[in-house]
Amino acid sequence: ESVKKIQVRRVDPTLPLPRHQTSGSVGFDLLCRKDMVVPPGEIRLVPANLIVAVPPGYMLLLAARSSLPHRKGLMVPNGVGIVDQDYRGPNDEIHIQVYNFTGRPVSVQRRERLAQGIFVRIVQADWTETETLGAPDRGGFGSTGR
Repeated sequence: ESVKKIQVRRVDPTLPLPRHQTSGSVGFDLLCRKDMVVPPGEIRLVPANLIVAVPPGYMLLLAARSSLPHRKGLMVPNGVGIVDQDYRGPNDEIHIQVYNFTGRPVSVQRRERLAQGIFVRIVQADWTETETLGAPDRGGFGSTGR
């Protein structure tokens, strides 16, 4: 299935729902709910206006838009954000964590697009511990291509 109905609640209903910008877009842009300033060398949580009912069997992956570091001087310090299936309560608005790596304050404007969301299928593990995994020893971390 290439399209899935997703339940969502907007904290501020005057902002539009997220949408895929083109027919081939994998991610949808998340909009900032309010104007903010991120001081130099600091981390802030930017509200993205959405509470999303992530469907069973999926997670919502949050990633910076590719232009974020170059245009704004901001980055997502933990690399990506993960929204779990049970993060959907009345106060569970999605936030984008950003770090200002510049030497100046960076303004973030209401309606600005800093990050994108991508639904990803997941599998939850039921661990079975064993002494051997039946695979050859590759030589440890960083061994590919030696």
